[in-house]
Amino acid sequence: MISTLPTTKMANAIRALAMDAVQKANSGHPGMPMGMADIAVALWAGHYRHNPANPHWINRDRFVLSNGHGSLLHYALLHLTGYDLSVEDLKNFRQMHSKTPGHPEVHVTPGIETTTGPLGQGLANVVGMALAERLLAAEFNRPGFAVVDHHSYVFLGDGCLMEGISHEVCSLAGTLRLNKIIALYDDNGISIDGKVEGWFLDDTPKRFEAYGWNVIPAVDGHNVAAVDAAITQAKRSDRPTLICCKTVIGKGSPNMQGTHNVHGAPLGDKEIAAVRESLNWPYAPFEVPADVYAAWDAKAQGARLEGDWNALFNVYSERYPQQAGELVRRMKGELPGNFNDVVNAYTASCVEKKETIATRKASQNAIQAYAQVLPEFLGGSADLTGSNLTNWKECVAVRADQPGNHINYGVREFGMSAIMNGIALHGGYIPFGATFLTFSDYSRNALRMAALMKIRSIFVFTHDSIGLGEDGPTHQSVEHVSSLRLIPNLDNWRPCDTVESAAAWSHAVSRRHGPSTLIFSRQNLQYQERTPEQITHIHRGGYVLKDAANAKAILIATGSEVELAMQAAQQLAKQGVPVRVVSMPCTDVFDRQESAYKASVLTRGLPRVAIEAGVTDFWHKYVGLEGAVIGIDTFGESAPAGLLFKHFGFTVENVVANVKLVIA
Repeated sequence: MISTLPTTKMANAIRALAMDAVQKANSGHPGMPMGMADIAVALWAGHYRHNPANPHWINRDRFVLSNGHGSLLHYALLHLTGYDLSVEDLKNFRQMHSKTPGHPEVHVTPGIETTTGPLGQGLANVVGMALAERLLAAEFNRPGFAVVDHHSYVFLGDGCLMEGISHEVCSLAGTLRLNKIIALYDDNGISIDGKVEGWFLDDTPKRFEAYGWNVIPAVDGHNVAAVDAAITQAKRSDRPTLICCKTVIGKGSPNMQGTHNVHGAPLGDKEIAAVRESLNWPYAPFEVPADVYAAWDAKAQGARLEGDWNALFNVYSERYPQQAGELVRRMKGELPGNFNDVVNAYTASCVEKKETIATRKASQNAIQAYAQVLPEFLGGSADLTGSNLTNWKECVAVRADQPGNHINYGVREFGMSAIMNGIALHGGYIPFGATFLTFSDYSRNALRMAALMKIRSIFVFTHDSIGLGEDGPTHQSVEHVSSLRLIPNLDNWRPCDTVESAAAWSHAVSRRHGPSTLIFSRQNLQYQERTPEQITHIHRGGYVLKDAANAKAILIATGSEVELAMQAAQQLAKQGVPVRVVSMPCTDVFDRQESAYKASVLTRGLPRVAIEAGVTDFWHKYVGLEGAVIGIDTFGESAPAGLLFKHFGFTVENVVANVKLVIA
């Protein structure tokens, strides 16, 4: 219930903290927090179920600030309601290593559910969170025991709706009828450049109605009771809800409200003084009176909410011990105790079969094997399931009226990737989704956000090179693998056969604090023989696949080019030029190994030749300026794959010639 304290005073506390913190930092966005303060009162004081003492309570509501530039709105709410976020933290807004960075960052500030700032992605994350909640509820709830039952709320602005990702994810959310999503739209008509009517005339309510959403239009965003009533109505809907709240940006600023001047810059001392007078807020900067703190304090209510849930869960655990233990394990992100045994058994089967198949098929085989012990697998594809092969025999398609574990994302690569991030952040599932590698460009910023947030999202990319063939340069990836390697904390695997594909999948699944890309071929790749020790070393990112006594050079290759390196090594040996072959399926993991191991693989003083069907610049970090790189620094061509590899110099003869050049 909303406090008996006048809601305007509760909202004005947010406005004051926001303008004071931005002023002290001399940087930030005061307009949105001041404009959405009343909406925040309606939600956080009237509906939002959370426990400030335990930001990780399983059944808490999720709240995301998609318009993350207004981060002080969220920080003020966390501080006022009792999270471990002090006034001093607010004073350190946007300062080095503070708990209040310029945009909200998960794992930095207690109570922040996701990192936002790139507009629209917070909204997409909420779709993922709501989808995870829906599927977990279907899997674990029992009659009388709704142990998974919470809403996902999101604040968003015009910028979020202008970003194309909003269309992708809201269309899917409406199709799946994710009714636990309640989005509150800050319709203030202003962006940094001014009044949006010059470039944004969408009829937003009709747009969302077309998606299949429940739309509540024309709500006065400064009328707490009206917003409260709209949220109450939204909770009864069987569809996701958009509440359109008409607001004034910078509400309370006598001379700047309603203009772009209040959007992204401090108000200045003179205007701040005018705001205090206008709001009847006679308190010093960062001073909040006791009655306001008391009205906002959510600690007691949060303890009751979690306590009631704990009592319910204890009884649930007695009646359904297997389900209770499984839910706890999965929400902690822990893997089943027998996962490594399954990996070892499956790897052994790959060694026994010695299959020469496309690594996209090897990937599907690994998924099939690991899914038997990973009920948390939640796969999917952006409309290319039959090509990406991210489905498995027992998977069930997710539909509005059908829970499952495989999502048809449609042609929505960016939306898919950001939704996956929301699923990973919610917990309970390990999401993976696929498209062609060249379309990773559409997903790029979501991949970056996954890496920044250190979450376990697994991005599957197939058709990884000119090996795609006749579809031509629009679909043939050239620069993509190297460009993905530039993203910090993103592990990029390009395996060469079934065994390396099995290792890539097990590594990505086991990696709890970072995302991975798994990059697979369309064409068949030859199985490579290995010793048990070599198989172990795959997990180090790079290893000696074939050694030679008194080697005169090192060949380094990934993916489909490992086979070429092995063939060239055989030819060189016949010519009296022994060489070592290094398979490097994941340069990111290899670079994290200790120096001694790296030196044992890439022996100092030996000339090196790198082979990869992509741009060459990246590989000079390994071969140096004196080494050679066999790659592609142009776009591809439309032709059969075999002809393309010959045309671009991926032949035994060319590799042999380059080795002889570097050892001359």
